[in-house]
Amino acid sequence: MFLGEKLAARRILAVVAGLVGAMIILRPGFREISPGHLAMLGTALSFGVSYLMAKLLSERFDAGMVVAMLSVMVTVGLAPLAWWVWVPPTPVQLGWLFAIAAFATAGHYAMTRAFAVAPVTVTQPVTFLQLVWATLLGLLVFGEPIDGWVILGGALILGAVSFITWREHVLKRRALTPQAEATKL
Repeated sequence: MFLGEKLAARRILAVVAGLVGAMIILRPGFREISPGHLAMLGTALSFGVSYLMAKLLSERFDAGMVVAMLSVMVTVGLAPLAWWVWVPPTPVQLGWLFAIAAFATAGHYAMTRAFAVAPVTVTQPVTFLQLVWATLLGLLVFGEPIDGWVILGGALILGAVSFITWREHVLKRRALTPQAEATKL
């Protein structure tokens, strides 16, 4: 048991498959490591801690409270770093910042709600989809090329997410469907 949840083999396999897909996309060790890569490792660690905190807090508080607590902690933690390079935003930039904040808050709220009703081993493979969306955004907005490795990794991630979603649905439906003997008088 981890965080009070049973670690079923199907769930562990979905997480591992998603992680393998992410590693295929990122290909660590086969590319030159830059400061950006190191920053992303730190970001991944921070998100991992944030997800664990959100999961633990979602068992005790409602989603709105969890989002508020984590938002305050992030603001307090990052404000000193922003202070050194702060540039007042233009009105247009301020509009974009508010739009991004609204979407981020909605996403964080939805994630926290998911943590409250589903095990981490079910919700975690879905977070690997962020790599797929980032890759598509890079292609469509910035014209970044996509190679076969990215397609393979993305397919693995999509397969893991599809499998765990389908399997959890089947198990939930099976739990709700009465046995034939239970329906007889």
